[in-house]
Amino acid sequence: MPTAYDVPADSLIRELSTKLREEFKEIEPPAWAPFVKTSVSKERAPDDADWWFKRCASLLRKIYIYGPVGVSRLRTAYGGRQHRGKSPEKFARGSGAIIRNALQQLEKAGLVQKNTVGRKITDKGRSFVDKIASEILKKTYKTSKKASSKE
Repeated sequence: MPTAYDVPADSLIRELSTKLREEFKEIEPPAWAPFVKTSVSKERAPDDADWWFKRCASLLRKIYIYGPVGVSRLRTAYGGRQHRGKSPEKFARGSGAIIRNALQQLEKAGLVQKNTVGRKITDKGRSFVDKIASEILKKTYKTSKKASSKE
């Protein structure tokens, strides 16, 4: 059975975000989500209206691959270079509030659980990600099969 390791990350996150929006009512953006920056290194809030679901999907994938993982390591993963005027640029970590709220929503949905060293994916979450990965692999196999039969 295909896993999250077998499919490209961008297509997996895209499909995961749409499924999270459709199937889990526990996951919804907080009231402050349209106005918040995702990191100190960013200048503006995200332009995409669905950025909250994409961040939750990205977190779910990261916990699937690297878990158990804590908020501090996830903040480092979502950080970037901070522009500081004439001073040299410096690394700045991502927003911890966004990551914590998203993880709490994923916990309520039953996809992630707390561990002694961080968060880890549950069996329900693992099967959810694997199911979507297999759907993506089937789609890509069908399209590649059609393209090869036309030649």
